[in-house]
Formats: sequence, C-alpha cells, structure tokens
Amino acid sequence: MFETAFALGLTQFARSLSFPERVRHRTMRNAALEPWRLRNTGIDALYYDVKALTADETFYISDCIASEGLIMIVPPTGRGMLTLCDSVEEFRLRGGRDVRAMAVAGIGGSAIGAAAFARNVADAIDAPVAAVVSGYGLGDIVNEAIGGAFLFGWLGHVRSNLEVIDDVVGRPKLGAYGRRDEDADSNRKTGLDTDTVATLLADPSLSFTLIAGHSRGNRVIADALYALKASDPGRLEALTNSARVVTFGGRIKMPEAFTEVIDVVGELDWFGELNSRPKIPADIKVPLCGHSTNTDLPAALQVTKILRDILTGEAKAPVAATEEPAPETEVATPVEVAAAPGTPVVEPVDPAALPVIAKEAPLPVPVEAKAEPEPEVETPADTKPAKIDTAATEPPPALLDATEPEPLTTDKATAAPKASTPIMVPLPRGKGKRPRAKR
Repeated sequence: MFETAFALGLTQFARSLSFPERVRHRTMRNAALEPWRLRNTGIDALYYDVKALTADETFYISDCIASEGLIMIVPPTGRGMLTLCDSVEEFRLRGGRDVRAMAVAGIGGSAIGAAAFARNVADAIDAPVAAVVSGYGLGDIVNEAIGGAFLFGWLGHVRSNLEVIDDVVGRPKLGAYGRRDEDADSNRKTGLDTDTVATLLADPSLSFTLIAGHSRGNRVIADALYALKASDPGRLEALTNSARVVTFGGRIKMPEAFTEVIDVVGELDWFGELNSRPKIPADIKVPLCGHSTNTDLPAALQVTKILRDILTGEAKAPVAATEEPAPETEVATPVEVAAAPGTPVVEPVDPAALPVIAKEAPLPVPVEAKAEPEPEVETPADTKPAKIDTAATEPPPALLDATEPEPLTTDKATAAPKASTPIMVPLPRGKGKRPRAKR
C-alpha cells in the first residue's frame, strides 16, 4: 500500500507544479476541472495497479493526466519508459506499427490509471501495449450528475452527446480529433476516446490481436466496434478473425460478428454487475474478487495472471485431446497379464479343478511311479509279513512332501486289511520280495 500512496502523492505533487501553466491557456475550464481531476486520480490509484509505474513515468504523465484521446505506448516492466503520442500519426511514427495489443481503462479516466492497466496487460503478453486515455471533462461532470458514472453501461450514449460542451469551451486536440474536424456529421454519437480507438482499429497499417478493457473502458471499446461496423464492415470482419476482446469488470454487448469476447467479472463486483447486461453470462467469474485491479488491496483482480491464463488456455487444449486414449491402454493391460500363463492366481480357484491342474502340470518321476502302486507280494512263511508290509507301503519322507497327503492317507487305510490276509505266491528258490524301486 505504501507504493500506491507514493505513486499517487508524486502524481499530485507534479500536477501542482504544472497547474499555473495549464491555467494560463484555458483559465476557466482548467480551474473548474482541477479538483475533479485530482479526485479521479485518487480513485484510479485505488482501482488500478499504479505501483507498476516507475517514478519517472508517473512524473512524466502528470501534466496530461486527464487528456481525453491521448495515446500511450506502454512496454512491459523493465523494458524502458512509456511513450506519449498526441495523435494517431505520431503513434505510427513512434513504433505503433509493432504494437499488437490495446488497453482502455475506465473509472476515473486518468492517464495514470490507463497506464497502470496497460502495464498489467503488457506484463501478461510480454509486449508493448497501446493505451487510450478516457479523460475527464465538463461533459463528464454533467454525466456524473445524472448518474452516468454509476450506470455507464446503460447511459454511455449520454456521455458521448455531452462532449459537445468541451468542444465549445475548447480542449486539447488529441488522438483522432483531426478526424472529427474533417467529419461534417453533426449527429455524432461517440466521444473522442471512442473515435481514437475506432481510428486505431480501422487503420490498415496497424494490426491488433488483443483488445482489453476495464469498467467504462469496455463501453468505449463496444462503441468503437459498432462505429467500425457502420463505417467499414470489411475491416470489422478482418478484425474478428484476428483479434480477441477481453473485458474486466463489466459485460457490454459487442457486435454480433465479434464472437471472440471473454468477460471476466469478480464474484464480489457489485459495481460491475450494476453496469453489465444481465442476459450476457460471465465467461470467467473470479471468486472473492471485486472491481479493483490494484494488487495492494484485498479482493483485487489480478489482471496479469488472469490474462496470461486466458491466452495460454488454447495451447493446453490439444495436449488434453491426445491423452484421451490413455484409459483404454490401462484397461487392456490387466486383461493380458491375467490371461498369460504362469501368473499368480487373482481369483479363488475351485477345489474341484485342482486335480486337473495337477494333472496338466509336469510332475517328477517319483510321483508318477507312486501314482499307481502295484499289488503287494509276500514271501513264504519263514519271512515276517508285518515288517515287510510296513516297509513296502510307507513311502519315505521325501515322497510324502512331493505328493498330495489325501491320497496317501487313503492308501494307508486300505493297506491294513491286505496285511491280515496276504496273497501267497510261490517264488523260485533264493529270491525274496520284489526289490524296491530306486529313487
């Protein structure tokens, strides 16, 4: 907040130094407007990020703080000092052909507010921006008296019609004022700031791809586009194919052909909602934000961050489209792994299927030999049948571990009755029982 107060105090101090010179040329007009202009400068310090301007820039623009139609070329932060241009021709000569963005501020209409808003836009696109000052004259005092300051969205045409008062009294001929002198139409319905914006947009030597406005500046942009639609529809069509409009703090109706319009409104912006068309929905509604863009204050719209996110949103769209097949790959992979042989069993296996699996699996030779035991053969009476039956029927411990326990238990249970009634077969002399198979 200290930086905002410093910028405002420096502007007011420099303004007081140039006041005698300004009063000498247009005594009555400047003496009557000076208190209102100082007030509007303080209002713009609250609603715009004036701390983004350097002390030299603040002192430089203090003399023409409320000059309607003034054009400024505002570079990004750290890229040099801003440039003042009194007319459209001077704007072209001072490098306007390389400028691709335009910013129009509102609220107080001072040059410090317009420069601060343009600096935020320039930081977002990292390129210089053309700023048009809305100004504050005698017609604005009358417009403010009838409520036009609060209802600029609905009574904007009243302000344009009241500018004839400033033309009669005399004011600096800035911006596109020379075009107004050449135009003999007495039923003019636009102001000098609107004429300046329309002249810049209609110039074929200039190319704008971004038009940003805030508060009453949105109304100035809309009037300029409608004026361009009436005077040069072909130029308006070309502009709709190459430029985008981003509005902050108010939703104003634009020409139907201009579809690339993004309206940004704070969730707490009652002033912007009061001057917005209710049938136009907000494209971006920033939570817990109001009408101010001064980042020193709470609930302020961060123009640089919001605009940068808007402009980089299109670059992320194709990347998201290429990531759509990813879920299909993730679904197909588990199916292939589950179907592959030799993998761990995921689902519980039916016990009835175990013999089938054991039969299909390769078994060692001892298991196959034990799978089908041959009938027991007893020796003649001089031998001991009990010991022979136990040694012949009981397998060694290694064989018990390799085979299933249930079949072995069944064989031992059936072997007991065979030992009680042995089958005696006479064998040749000198031979005993069948030798045990080697394992």
